[in-house]
Amino acid sequence: MRFASPQDAAAAILAGNVRAAARLMRMLDDRIDGATDVLRQLYPHTGRAKVIGITGNPGSGKSTLTARLIGHYRKLGMRVGVLAVDPSSPFSGGAILGDRIRMMEFANDSNVFIRSLATRGALGGLSRSTNDIIHVLDAMGHDVVLIETVGVGQDEIDIVRTADTTVVVLVPGLGDDIQAIKAGILEIADIFVVNKADLDGADRTIGDLRGLQTLMGVMPDWLPPILRTVAARSEGVEALAEAIDKHAEFLKTSPTSQVRAQNRAAFAIGGLVRESVGHNVDAWLRQTAAGRQLVADVTARRVDPYLAAQTALTQAQTTRLLP
Repeated sequence: MRFASPQDAAAAILAGNVRAAARLMRMLDDRIDGATDVLRQLYPHTGRAKVIGITGNPGSGKSTLTARLIGHYRKLGMRVGVLAVDPSSPFSGGAILGDRIRMMEFANDSNVFIRSLATRGALGGLSRSTNDIIHVLDAMGHDVVLIETVGVGQDEIDIVRTADTTVVVLVPGLGDDIQAIKAGILEIADIFVVNKADLDGADRTIGDLRGLQTLMGVMPDWLPPILRTVAARSEGVEALAEAIDKHAEFLKTSPTSQVRAQNRAAFAIGGLVRESVGHNVDAWLRQTAAGRQLVADVTARRVDPYLAAQTALTQAQTTRLLP
């Protein structure tokens, strides 16, 4: 499952080789040695794709809406990459693939690349390898990358640190709308979508959203529009695509655009550092005699876990562990 060289792998992916890209995505998701070397070759060729996040509560119709957006962009002749983040299987650790199944109408379209990712225990609604795979799709020449998050509620905030435009999807009839609005997830929206707007309660949900916006002390430069869709009938999808385009144009001139880009970069760097440090500490605790003794000391209450954490962090960074 290894490439001849990082340069050869990168060249194949930049030329649009789907098999090479799929192989790299699997290596990145499984954290196989050599994958990062290929990604480093690709990184200078990224930054061109429009990255759109689709998030919201389970049952809000995110998958159907994502599929309709794929169709819209394909009609415009654009290449579309899709990352559908699914809950991990408790048995295999893999993605359940439910969302990917709903997009099977594009399975034979060579200009649509759909990839399911398992969360593998990651919080925030995304997989740990989401950013990496966005870079691969971007380098392959996809014009748009759609990310459908797992739908975990108010903890689902990583998408705002990943996407250029975040679409929050709501649906009427899922309980107390005001509580949903206060949940925190709605604070990340660049665009609100009330899907299944043909159901009772849609007007109330829209009214609650508008009421929340009027309570803002200072109006932002970009006030998230509130749109109606019935994704099952493709109603409102073109208006949503227009709103996404308007937000992209806003970002080109907004003074906050560079700040957002820097925040995304800092989030990506921090995530890689946290993962590396966590892996090293875990390996030191399990693979070294000193680490196992430290665990035993904490278990026996001879050492408190706070001092142990400081010790493990220091020792893990200075101990060379065998692969």
